[in-house]
This record gives sequence, C-alpha cells and structure tokens, in this order.
Amino acid sequence: MTRMSEWGAYPRVLREILDSVKEPDTEIHMEGIAEVGGVGEQYRYLEFIETAELLRNAHHAEAEGYDAFLIGDIADPGLHEAREAVDIPVLGLCESALHVACMMGASFSLVTINPKFTPRIVENVRRYGLRDRMASVERMNVERLLDLGECFDDAPSQVRVLKQFNEAAARTAQDGTEVVIAAADAVMALLAHVGINETAVGAPILNGITNLVKMSEMVVRLNRLMGGRFTSRIGTYAAPPASQIEELRRFYSPEIFPFVKPPGQSPRR
Repeated sequence: MTRMSEWGAYPRVLREILDSVKEPDTEIHMEGIAEVGGVGEQYRYLEFIETAELLRNAHHAEAEGYDAFLIGDIADPGLHEAREAVDIPVLGLCESALHVACMMGASFSLVTINPKFTPRIVENVRRYGLRDRMASVERMNVERLLDLGECFDDAPSQVRVLKQFNEAAARTAQDGTEVVIAAADAVMALLAHVGINETAVGAPILNGITNLVKMSEMVVRLNRLMGGRFTSRIGTYAAPPASQIEELRRFYSPEIFPFVKPPGQSPRR
C-alpha cells in the first residue's frame, strides 16, 4: 500500500531486507501502489480506494505464475477478498505476525504509530480471535505516514522515530507482555535495518516482514504437498459455483475468479 516514489529510501531498504532473509531459490517481486494514493491508508476511506489496486495485483500475481501473494500492510487490507478471488495462498502481514507471536510467548503487545491507526489494528486482533492474548497497545506519535519514509534518509528523523518506538515498547513491560510487535511495516523495516530485535527488558520483537517471508515460503511448500488445496473453499473463501460464473462475469468482469471453470470445461487442477 506504498507509492514507492514518495517514501524515500524505504523501498530500497525493504528490498534489501527481503533479499537478506529469503531462501536462495525464492523469488520475491515487490509491487506498490501506482494508480491512486499510497501515502495515507491510515484513513479507512483512503485504504478502501487503494485496496482495489491491491486486488488487481493479486490477480496479476496469479496470472503470472507466482506461488503466493503477500499483503505487506499491517492493516491486512483486502486479505479476505484476495483469498476468495485467487487460487494461490494469500498471507497478511498482521495475521501472520499475530499467530507466530502467540507461539513465541503467552501474550503479545502492539506498538502502533498513532491513535488514528490503532483501532484498525485492534480490530484485526479481534477478527483473528486473539484478543485474549493481547496484553496491551502502546502508541507512538507519527501522524504523517510519509514521515516514516524520511527516517531512512535523515538521521535526526531516524533517532526520533526509534526513540518513540523504544519508549513505547518499554512501556509494554508493565503489562507483562512477552512478545512485542511493531504495528507498522515501515517501522518493522527500520528495526530490521538497524538490528533491533528486543526491548530494553529483553522481550523479543517479532519482525513482521521477516516473519511474512518465512511463513510464505513454508505455505508455498505446504500448498504443493496438499495438491494446491491450502486455501479452504468451504464457507468464508468459497468461490461462486461453476453454474453461476458466466453470469457473474457478464455483470462484473471476464477476469473474476479465473480458477472457476464454467460447466463443461475441465477445472484447472
């Protein structure tokens, strides 16, 4: 959900992190927002506008033969929609981090970037059924998202952002948290860039970017072992029945649900 040209050195640093943590046989293509927006998704209205492009990117990834689609935004915009729309595994930055944090410790805390963004992330925690595992939420005070991009180029900005994060992370100790998650992808990248992996009291900081890459590598292999059936098509992520697909494509787009074949055509699998 990032317009690459507007975020300073963040895209370059992110690329370096991805290349440093992936396995040698893993190829990662990084795609940002290019059509509209990409600088203010902390506002739900703007996130909604940007999500349309994200879903088109998911379709492109599947059509071009990629094995998985990763949503690198802590709000997990379009996560359920993308899982329903494409037949490759779709992983979200927030969901993946929260579930792994629960394997690292009995409780986790979030450090969000500002009060506006906080409710959006807490909603994800509830949606994923992990509210009882969340010890606390602490906040930084970065109101303008592009200020995070500046901290990769500007030393004083970097010091200021890291100070805010470290102070907020330290406050989670009073709530007994065992694992801390930086609830902003740019902050995750900054922490990886400078090598911060634990709080002042020694609680591990789960880096969601690294975690998302390693989770995706595992899921791709698991999907192959399962014959391409990693994503359940029962209930939540069910696709339209074959008997309706031609009608739906007539009203929406010929490109929707490409893995659903009309009656008489052989399924892709």
